Amino acid sequence: MNLPNSITFARLILTAVFVASASWGGTTGLIIALITFVIATVSDWLDGYLARKMNLVTSLGKLLDPLADKILVASAFVYFTSVDLCPVWVTAVIIGREFLVTGLRQIAVDKGHIIAADKLGKWKTTFQLAFGITCLLWLIFDSSGPHDGFFASLQSLTSPDQWLFPGFLWGALALTLLSGVNYLRKSWNLLLD
Repeated sequence: MNLPNSITFARLILTAVFVASASWGGTTGLIIALITFVIATVSDWLDGYLARKMNLVTSLGKLLDPLADKILVASAFVYFTSVDLCPVWVTAVIIGREFLVTGLRQIAVDKGHIIAADKLGKWKTTFQLAFGITCLLWLIFDSSGPHDGFFASLQSLTSPDQWLFPGFLWGALALTLLSGVNYLRKSWNLLLD
């Protein structure tokens, strides 16, 4: 278990803390959920960077990293659906795409091929995580009442009625669909064998 893999494993633990604190609710629970979600988001970038920089890319890391990402994103979207910030069908599409890509990658591995992550997938994850942070900020502000100054501006910016919230949500959905179609296109010949 090298450093990048340890960071990835820590992201799984952070996801459990995120789920527990978000479920606990209240302003304190939501702040803890936001902090753990942000740390988990940063760790997603950090583990990959360190693995490449330190030449510590391992098979375990190749398995754990996307798995930890998928668990974090799925947990967040299920939670946001439960508090009426995300339509059920959007969560179903996002989780369905993750199952599809995981299945396609498994088929590719069974046939001696590797389907690498692409830029669309990375942008999809960025929009999903940005949506998560926006939702958590909105929930914190909504649970703690009106604010003044900078916090009032941030509360307004993260509101579901403003452009940022739906921009990240619909951007995440569009990139989820586009990257899913792209993975299907890349692996179509493997499906026909």
